[in-house]
Amino acid sequence: MPAETRREALKALVSGEGVNFITTPILIPPAPYFDLAGEEFGARLILTTGADGAEFCLRPDFTLPIAIEHLESGAATPAAYGYLGPIFRQRADGPAEFDQAGLELLASPDAGAALDQVIAFARAALDVYGIARPAIRVGSIGLFETLLARSDMPEVWRPRIRARFGHRQAMSRLLTRLAGPHKSEAGPKGMPVGDIADWVSELMLTNGLSLTESRGPEEIAARYLEKQALEAAQVPQATIALLREYLAISGEADAALDRIEALAATGGIALDGALETARQHARQLRNGNGNNGLVFDAAFSPRLDYYTGITFEMTGQGGSVLVSGGQYDRLLRRLGADGDVPSVGCALWVERLEAEAVR
Repeated sequence: MPAETRREALKALVSGEGVNFITTPILIPPAPYFDLAGEEFGARLILTTGADGAEFCLRPDFTLPIAIEHLESGAATPAAYGYLGPIFRQRADGPAEFDQAGLELLASPDAGAALDQVIAFARAALDVYGIARPAIRVGSIGLFETLLARSDMPEVWRPRIRARFGHRQAMSRLLTRLAGPHKSEAGPKGMPVGDIADWVSELMLTNGLSLTESRGPEEIAARYLEKQALEAAQVPQATIALLREYLAISGEADAALDRIEALAATGGIALDGALETARQHARQLRNGNGNNGLVFDAAFSPRLDYYTGITFEMTGQGGSVLVSGGQYDRLLRRLGADGDVPSVGCALWVERLEAEAVR
């Protein structure tokens, strides 16, 4: 099939019945990306400044601007959005501009049916390029969050461990630190924050540091007390070992989820509905794909904390990610909605699909 024909077929998929084909602005404010995606993603933005000094970035994805537009029209209103167009990101190699297509389903009343629709869309797109049996990697944020919530540890550490989920090296460093010997910091232990702030001010002035050009004494004092609280809150060694073993699980989906069930039972943790939901998601992804390459990776997650539930990637013979998707129920709340809004979608990397179709 000629590339032009495949492009038309892809355009038909993203503008099909019941789908709003949407074209978001190419120049958008970068602040939401820094707020929601963090500095790691922000470093890949291509920034520019308007004549009035306003800062913009070239659109690095479609999901966030679609979510912002949807919120303005009513967060609780069910809608399906399809897109096909260029996005812009700084990369170590390859062009900074490349095409992306996708489908986003927001506020769907039936989350399971919405996921089925997204998976069917992804498979139909792969069929356009003659890719019948992709390898699939799936993870479950909900399963990890349930395990984390029910593990034995001081509450102060749960959000910090969750923040590193999906970043294997950072998680490994944190767990190694938690497993190490307790370290006590020298300083004014037991002092009220105001007295510590005065102590910090005196140190800053003695060393010729400004009290106004960087973090102020109160902020430094609060951070100091927070670090003291963290150092005093010890995570049990058994919990650290359990987390390490969980994050190391990766393999054929059914077998991997059975290992997680056994591990949780050994630790006296009931995963209940979260485990069954993960199994259901695996079944949905396997549907139509036989037993080919469906891997559950317990440590797999985007580095974005608004993702929930399932995340998945589909790859071709060359190992390149062709499709990536998942549930992100927290995104609209992070943008200002009153609560979580069921949301699921996937993005297609068009140039990679074209390259795979040539094989």
